[in-house]
Amino acid sequence: MQFTINTIEHWQEVVDNIIPDLQHNILLLKGNLGAGKTTFTQFLLKKLGSGDEVNSPTYSIVNEYQTPEGKIYHFDLYRLKNIEEVYDIGIEEYLDNSFLCIIEWPEVYEEELYGLNYHTMSIVNTGENREITFE
Repeated sequence: MQFTINTIEHWQEVVDNIIPDLQHNILLLKGNLGAGKTTFTQFLLKKLGSGDEVNSPTYSIVNEYQTPEGKIYHFDLYRLKNIEEVYDIGIEEYLDNSFLCIIEWPEVYEEELYGLNYHTMSIVNTGENREITFE
């Protein structure tokens, strides 16, 4: 699926279209700084019924949110330098015990996901809008 976002309100349309196709418990979010990864996550969690305040996990590495469907873990792997640091945070346990894991900056861990089912969402900030691709 592909989307173009011109205003912040368009994120809701993206979420409404993606939720029926979320079949796996891992969602990789790719995009440059300020592309809208956390904004998308805010809209997604609200739609999934979470009343929690959604913030970027840049410094905490992982944030936990409650939804009626189960726990959602939101990761930001930007500051992690290698795969050992990813395993040190216990990512496998999170993946095994979640309704959904949203992983920003997944590149350091992506190779380890080989053989698992997951979704990928890319957000490109063109300056005038955001170009979204969801697989």
